[in-house]
Amino acid sequence: MAKQLNRRSFLGAAGVGGLVMATGLPASAHGRAVSTVYIGSFTSWGPPVGPGFQAGTVDSASGKLTITGGVPGIVDPSWFTYSRDGRILYSTIESDPGKVTAFNVTDPQKPRVLNSAPVKGAAPTHISLHGRYLLAANYSSGSVSVLSLQGDGRVGPVVDVAQHVGNGRDPHAHQVVTDPSGKWIVAVDLGADSVYVYSLDSGKLKQNQQLKLPDGLGPRHLAFHPNGRYAYILGELRSEVTVAAWDPAAGRFTAGQVISTLGDANPPENFPAEIQISPDGRFVYASNRGHESIATFAVGEQGKRLSFMSTTPSGGSWPRHFTLGPTGRWVYVSNQRAGTINWLPRDPATGKLGTSAGSVAVNNVGIVSFK
Repeated sequence: MAKQLNRRSFLGAAGVGGLVMATGLPASAHGRAVSTVYIGSFTSWGPPVGPGFQAGTVDSASGKLTITGGVPGIVDPSWFTYSRDGRILYSTIESDPGKVTAFNVTDPQKPRVLNSAPVKGAAPTHISLHGRYLLAANYSSGSVSVLSLQGDGRVGPVVDVAQHVGNGRDPHAHQVVTDPSGKWIVAVDLGADSVYVYSLDSGKLKQNQQLKLPDGLGPRHLAFHPNGRYAYILGELRSEVTVAAWDPAAGRFTAGQVISTLGDANPPENFPAEIQISPDGRFVYASNRGHESIATFAVGEQGKRLSFMSTTPSGGSWPRHFTLGPTGRWVYVSNQRAGTINWLPRDPATGKLGTSAGSVAVNNVGIVSFK
């Protein structure tokens, strides 16, 4: 474990996560649409250490994020996902041994812990839902866990674990999601330089494909195009996006175009972290840790090709995560080393991002997620 945490300290120290488009936003007292966000930061990385699990609100007109409270004592919450009805938030506890914690967020600004459960792996860094199961990607142990869910939303026991094998270095499972068809489980492993495709039957994972990518790419996260025919795989160690065709009938990827996240830039170091696609499928975004920017790509040929447009300063240092706000007009960036969440304006028509319009301080911030 010490070896893996030292490497992660290098990448993230010196200090749904995912894209969620909300609807039915409540109106504030001033008539502006507001929405709830949850913030995760690292309590064991630093100095300075982060506060852990926090709640806040966002004003959609100004983009301003305001922290309103939190739940004390939550260790290293690094990724969030939600129940379909939005009543339960699930958070990774990126520790060794790793855990997942369930929160009741029926009252959005007063989250309440329901329970925690072990994942039978080390340092879970990503989770997602698949029917009545919760899936966890365990970074340090290089494995994917399947956990059962109870009727009231509490996390139940692990029912299966799939162990990956590294490619000349230790495996590091970094993401696990369900494909757009809802049939397949897709896991991205940085240490194995691979994307795995599994079927899931009665809680048991069965490997269907291992897409082996170039040595040293270090795939970290992927994002599917809304049409369900392509995915964009972000390489943390080579600053590249690989466009992969997806066959949902066969459950198989075919690698295609490879494009840099940096354009013509050549920073001394760079480790991309997060990749997302706009809901209309027209633009892909990726964060550059080192270059301290968000790259923007235009999507062409119905998802088959990306064209590099530009990079925009992230507003701070080490942009670990970002997400689009509910209106699509703001992007919220977790600048981990700077200890800030910055909001950047976005033009939904052109996809272009503007420079930071504001920020709020959160030490060692890892993720901002809209309820």
